[in-house]
Amino acid sequence: MGLTLLFLIPFSINAQEVKNVQDLFNALKSHPQTKGDLIAFEKASTGKQLAFSNLFPTITAYSSFDNYSDPSALLPVTPNESSYMVQHQEIPQPFSDRIFRAGVSISMPVFIKSIYTTASKAKHLQKSAQAKQQLNLLQNEAIIVSANANLNYLDALTKALKSKKQSLLKTKEIIEIKVKNGRASGSNLLIINNGIHQVEATTNEIAINREQAISTIESLTGIRVTKPIQMIETSAIDNRTIKSLEPLQQKVLADKLAYRAEKEKLLPSIVLRGNYTYSSADAYNNDISINTDFSTIGLVISMPIFNKNQFTQIKKSKLAYSATVNEFEKLELSLKSQALQLKNSLQLLYKSEKLYQQNIRDKEEILSISKVSYQSARISIEDYLKYEDDLVLEKSKLYKAQAEKWQTLMKLAVIYGNNIENLVK
Repeated sequence: MGLTLLFLIPFSINAQEVKNVQDLFNALKSHPQTKGDLIAFEKASTGKQLAFSNLFPTITAYSSFDNYSDPSALLPVTPNESSYMVQHQEIPQPFSDRIFRAGVSISMPVFIKSIYTTASKAKHLQKSAQAKQQLNLLQNEAIIVSANANLNYLDALTKALKSKKQSLLKTKEIIEIKVKNGRASGSNLLIINNGIHQVEATTNEIAINREQAISTIESLTGIRVTKPIQMIETSAIDNRTIKSLEPLQQKVLADKLAYRAEKEKLLPSIVLRGNYTYSSADAYNNDISINTDFSTIGLVISMPIFNKNQFTQIKKSKLAYSATVNEFEKLELSLKSQALQLKNSLQLLYKSEKLYQQNIRDKEEILSISKVSYQSARISIEDYLKYEDDLVLEKSKLYKAQAEKWQTLMKLAVIYGNNIENLVK
């Protein structure tokens, strides 16, 4: 699973204000990246509201003033009424060539199956957005913990190199005395100086990587730390459910309902329609002003007989649903395989950590012996430097294993959707 970082942050917090990793998590929650996920969730909520709004009545007010080439009716007139008006021309007949109309119309779905299905689809899209928001937060928290663990690894390695440098400098003092007294070759001094320079070069390379780790944390929190924050594992991983599948799982359900909704558009629909109209005009037979109104209300049942476009939409939605199901199945297999590998690796890392700790104790003792042996001229300077290198190498393996342990834990926490704030303190 890819994890995305931001590179520009509009604010910064003093490192002195950071007391624990929870401070970094709190800063993350007010970060633009997290706010962007919240906006995406709100957009999904709006989509849900929009789907349900189709179930409400639509009420429209209107008015018009029309000119006709021939007199037109203001309202429907029965034959008997029309016959009576013709015989009594003093009665203004409801016909005119200029008519003003105003009124209100209402339309409300009584039964349109696809609307209810679309509303259900919107619910699942909202759940998908909510799950995605939580997953993104977990991913960013995991990045922070991993970067902090990496920073701790680099600082510990720097400390080990400084210790090695101090040891070399002390040995250099002894060599300088031996060379001055003619008891050692000047090449020994060159060799020890080269060893010191190599330590300095490696320390500089670590400093560059250290800046990258600091930048990673700052890019997500706005906080520039100057030293790693101590962390302890406070809870075990709950590996019962792969919760990181939830966003895509909800998308599968939404696409399934979208496919169903497209098919349901071929079913009959029932719509309630009503209309009220007020009309005003001068009667065409005697120019007397008349005002009248009438209303209608009824149910309209409609069903498409043939709609080629709709059949194409059904096919399109079915393909979209199939593609999402296939994507879900691939991701599920991938995450299960990755989770198994990470769990096995975690057990090995725990074991490696203990072994490296024992190895360091052994190599520290061996180094002490080698210093005495070199000073007694029983071993060469090359052999002595090898023991110095071995100790630093073993320490680097320990610190790297500790960093990888945290990184592995965080990957598992994201896969299983565990609350990282409960796992790390």
